[in-house]
Amino acid sequence: MSFLSPLAFLFALSLPVVVVFYLLKRKRVVKLVPSSLLWQRFLAETQASAPLQRLRHNWLLLLQLMMLLLVVLALARPFFSGKTGEASLQIVILDASASMQATDESPSRFEKARAEVSRLVDGMKTGFSADNQQMLLMVAGANAEVRQSATSEKSALRRALQAAQVTDSPTRLAEALRVAETLTRDKPNAEIHLFSDGAGVDLSEFGTKDLRLVFHRVGTRGDNLGIVTLDVKPNPEDPTKRALFTSVANFSGSAAETTVELLFDGQVIEAKAVSVGATNTVPVAFVAAQDHDGIFTVRLTAKDDLPADNQASIVSLLPRPAKVLLVTKGNRFLEKALAASAPNVELSTATDLTDPEVKPDLVVLDDIAPAVWPSGNVLAIHVAATNWFEGGIGEMEAPGIVDWRNTHPLLRFVSFDNVQIASALAVKTPIWGVSLVDSPTSPLVLSGEIGRQRVVWVGFDTLQSTWPLRVSFPIFIANAVDWLNPATAKAGQFLIHAGDAFRLPLGDLGQHASAKVISSDGKVTDVPLGPQARELVFGETSRQGTYRVALGTNQLAFCANLLDATESAIAPRGELSLGRHGAVAATTMKRADLEWWRWFAVAALAVLMAEWWWYHRRTA
Repeated sequence: MSFLSPLAFLFALSLPVVVVFYLLKRKRVVKLVPSSLLWQRFLAETQASAPLQRLRHNWLLLLQLMMLLLVVLALARPFFSGKTGEASLQIVILDASASMQATDESPSRFEKARAEVSRLVDGMKTGFSADNQQMLLMVAGANAEVRQSATSEKSALRRALQAAQVTDSPTRLAEALRVAETLTRDKPNAEIHLFSDGAGVDLSEFGTKDLRLVFHRVGTRGDNLGIVTLDVKPNPEDPTKRALFTSVANFSGSAAETTVELLFDGQVIEAKAVSVGATNTVPVAFVAAQDHDGIFTVRLTAKDDLPADNQASIVSLLPRPAKVLLVTKGNRFLEKALAASAPNVELSTATDLTDPEVKPDLVVLDDIAPAVWPSGNVLAIHVAATNWFEGGIGEMEAPGIVDWRNTHPLLRFVSFDNVQIASALAVKTPIWGVSLVDSPTSPLVLSGEIGRQRVVWVGFDTLQSTWPLRVSFPIFIANAVDWLNPATAKAGQFLIHAGDAFRLPLGDLGQHASAKVISSDGKVTDVPLGPQARELVFGETSRQGTYRVALGTNQLAFCANLLDATESAIAPRGELSLGRHGAVAATTMKRADLEWWRWFAVAALAVLMAEWWWYHRRTA
């Protein structure tokens, strides 16, 4: 047993004072009473012939001493240390991601976790003892943030805990655990306490590290329907309309029904009833007319444990014709695929690119190295600029296709089965690019950005392959034109995940001293812009919704959404995997330091009542 206030034992000096009062001679007080019959016993006990009388056995004295001793013990605040309260430094990580808004705990998982952290703070050993404890509080929401540095001051920890807020962003616990691991690396008597539901947590990178982690699981079930994807495209059958594609996932163990509503600028324009089987995902498509730039919103009407993923919005800009310049020696397959790639494509051809003033929306280089490389987006087929690849460019004969990334927008509905290639350029994957199609020794198709220039590189001559004879070829060209079109790239930058920074290239918007951003909750933020600023960066996007930006006379909007299937799968985990060979099982919450002063205070009150009863029993 230890004591939080050991100085309270100074009150024990009052114990001899009580004994002294019983030793002193009692002075007789003269009172006029009608009869002395009831006072005979009292007079007999108060007779004394000396200033100090001999101490005799007296139950009242014993009860008073016992009561006073219990009061002193209560003031000293004794406690017993629990198993989780022995570490001298406790790094507490409070998960503030979207799944912690689930209402299977009352009022929410986040509030339940905050209450458990508060009890852990209450049980800390503080005062003047040598085994004082310190706690550092981190909140892992949109970003990992240290809310309170290591301290023994409970009031500071409570203030920091009260100021923490839950977000609509996906889980980002790995960043917080990396910081916590560095803080505990050289401190053997330190622990990391994670308060989370474990949803969407990937800790495989900590498999080889000494992560002294205590996992406090929050949550009881995983009943949830959520919107996990949202996209808008021009309707190929009618350019005046837009096609919206979304998907609804059911993460519970039973089938669920809901209505998916489509809104444009806040007005409901269509609704569809859908039934989603247990642990299944259902795609939903809408076709809607659009006569001006606006915002489409899809939302679910079903009630579940997590409202944060029941709505998502996307900015939809009216399509405009794409100006495409094809530089080629003559490739009818490619020319026809480009002409049919999108509505209202303005296609022109040339045998070389010599005029730097020519600025189409995108340039397609078909096995021709131009005299002047374009500054805009480019699809380069069997050609490359000298600064694109390190280590030079080689040749390889009859490369086989071993894999391709069909999740990338460029390879949507694209398959490379039965595609043979006569020869291809051999390069190393550059830092600016992502390999989309692989041979055993070299990438065959790359995509990426160099500066602000989007590049799609195909390492082989399409006419020296069987690809143009496959249906996947015109589909790939259509995907490439859509991905490289600056209008598509511009629309894409207005859709972000909650918690990610919004970045807007200023470009033709001009120079401004500041911009004003109105958040989804109505908060107005002034973002200063320096005289040399080339882009607007706004990072306070932890809440989903539509954000309005005022930049001089320019008015625009962007949308922040959850759209994360792993975060919407809110079923709490029983353990966290640390790579292949390690795991951290969830533990139950224990009070780190259990104080007993309340019980001593109750016992003192009981003794006081016993003393009152005994006194009146004697004198009755």
